[in-house]
Amino acid sequence: MQYLLLIYRSEADLAKMDPAARQKMSAEYGEFTQSIIQSGHFKAGDALQPSTTATTVRVRDGKMLTTDGPFAETREQLGGYYLVEAKDLDMALGLAARIPGAREGSIEVRPIMIYK
Repeated sequence: MQYLLLIYRSEADLAKMDPAARQKMSAEYGEFTQSIIQSGHFKAGDALQPSTTATTVRVRDGKMLTTDGPFAETREQLGGYYLVEAKDLDMALGLAARIPGAREGSIEVRPIMIYK
Protein backbone atom coordinates (compact mmCIF):
# COMPACT_ATOMS: atom_id res chain seq x y z
CA MET A 1 0.00 0.00 0.00
CA GLN A 2 1.17 3.54 -0.67
CA TYR A 3 1.30 6.29 1.94
CA LEU A 4 2.01 10.00 1.64
CA LEU A 5 4.30 11.29 4.39
CA LEU A 6 3.74 15.05 4.64
CA ILE A 7 6.53 16.95 6.38
CA TYR A 8 5.50 20.01 8.43
CA ARG A 9 7.82 22.39 10.21
CA SER A 10 8.05 26.05 11.15
CA GLU A 11 9.51 28.04 8.27
CA ALA A 12 10.46 30.77 10.75
CA ASP A 13 12.54 28.30 12.79
CA LEU A 14 14.12 26.93 9.60
CA ALA A 15 15.13 30.46 8.54
CA LYS A 16 16.90 30.98 11.90
CA MET A 17 19.11 27.89 11.47
CA ASP A 18 22.81 28.56 11.09
CA PRO A 19 24.48 27.24 7.91
CA ALA A 20 26.18 24.33 9.71
CA ALA A 21 22.90 23.11 11.21
CA ARG A 22 21.16 23.47 7.84
CA GLN A 23 23.94 21.47 6.14
CA LYS A 24 23.70 18.75 8.82
CA MET A 25 19.94 18.51 8.36
CA SER A 26 20.33 18.31 4.57
CA ALA A 27 22.83 15.46 4.97
CA GLU A 28 20.42 13.61 7.29
CA TYR A 29 17.64 13.93 4.71
CA GLY A 30 20.02 12.62 2.04
CA GLU A 31 20.88 9.59 4.19
CA PHE A 32 17.21 8.90 4.96
CA THR A 33 16.22 9.20 1.31
CA GLN A 34 18.99 6.84 0.20
CA SER A 35 17.97 4.31 2.86
CA ILE A 36 14.35 4.16 1.69
CA ILE A 37 15.42 4.03 -1.97
CA GLN A 38 17.66 1.05 -1.16
CA SER A 39 14.94 -0.68 0.88
CA GLY A 40 12.41 -0.31 -1.94
CA HIS A 41 10.00 1.89 0.02
CA PHE A 42 10.65 5.11 -1.94
CA LYS A 43 8.20 6.05 -4.72
CA ALA A 44 8.67 9.84 -4.90
CA GLY A 45 9.58 12.81 -2.76
CA ASP A 46 10.58 16.43 -2.91
CA ALA A 47 11.06 19.52 -0.82
CA LEU A 48 8.75 22.46 -1.46
CA GLN A 49 9.53 26.15 -1.89
CA PRO A 50 8.44 28.31 1.10
CA SER A 51 4.72 28.86 1.64
CA THR A 52 5.20 32.50 0.60
CA THR A 53 5.54 31.23 -2.99
CA ALA A 54 2.19 29.42 -2.86
CA THR A 55 -0.99 30.46 -4.64
CA THR A 56 -4.34 29.18 -3.40
CA VAL A 57 -7.04 28.59 -6.03
CA ARG A 58 -10.79 28.59 -5.39
CA VAL A 59 -13.68 28.48 -7.85
CA ARG A 60 -16.81 30.38 -6.80
CA ASP A 61 -19.83 30.86 -9.04
CA GLY A 62 -17.81 29.46 -11.94
CA LYS A 63 -15.00 32.01 -11.54
CA MET A 64 -11.44 31.24 -10.54
CA LEU A 65 -10.16 33.24 -7.59
CA THR A 66 -6.51 33.19 -6.58
CA THR A 67 -4.88 34.29 -3.34
CA ASP A 68 -1.16 34.62 -2.71
CA GLY A 69 0.18 32.36 -0.03
CA PRO A 70 -1.17 29.34 1.78
CA PHE A 71 -4.84 28.77 2.51
CA ALA A 72 -4.53 29.11 6.30
CA GLU A 73 -1.95 30.42 8.70
CA THR A 74 -0.45 27.71 10.87
CA ARG A 75 2.54 27.33 13.18
CA GLU A 76 3.98 24.68 10.86
CA GLN A 77 4.00 24.75 7.08
CA LEU A 78 4.12 21.91 4.56
CA GLY A 79 7.75 21.72 3.51
CA GLY A 80 7.98 18.49 1.55
CA TYR A 81 6.76 14.95 1.19
CA TYR A 82 7.65 11.35 0.54
CA LEU A 83 5.42 8.89 -1.28
CA VAL A 84 6.32 5.45 0.05
CA GLU A 85 5.29 1.84 -0.38
CA ALA A 86 4.73 0.05 2.93
CA LYS A 87 3.07 -3.25 3.82
CA ASP A 88 0.85 -1.57 6.44
CA LEU A 89 0.27 1.56 8.50
CA ASP A 90 2.71 0.47 11.21
CA MET A 91 5.54 0.26 8.67
CA ALA A 92 4.58 3.66 7.23
CA LEU A 93 4.58 5.17 10.72
CA GLY A 94 8.02 3.68 11.35
CA LEU A 95 9.33 5.28 8.15
CA ALA A 96 7.76 8.61 9.12
CA ALA A 97 9.43 8.52 12.53
CA ARG A 98 12.83 8.25 10.81
CA ILE A 99 12.34 11.47 8.80
CA PRO A 100 14.72 14.10 10.25
CA GLY A 101 11.96 16.74 10.34
CA ALA A 102 9.95 14.64 12.82
CA ARG A 103 12.33 15.81 15.57
CA GLU A 104 11.40 19.50 15.17
CA GLY A 105 8.08 19.41 13.31
CA SER A 106 5.52 16.77 12.49
CA ILE A 107 4.87 14.15 9.83
CA GLU A 108 1.33 13.49 8.66
CA VAL A 109 0.86 9.95 7.34
CA ARG A 110 -2.01 9.44 4.88
CA PRO A 111 -2.88 6.31 2.93
CA ILE A 112 -3.29 6.81 -0.81
CA MET A 113 -6.79 6.09 -2.08
CA ILE A 114 -6.77 3.69 -5.02
CA TYR A 115 -9.60 4.26 -7.51
CA LYS A 116 -10.77 1.24 -9.47
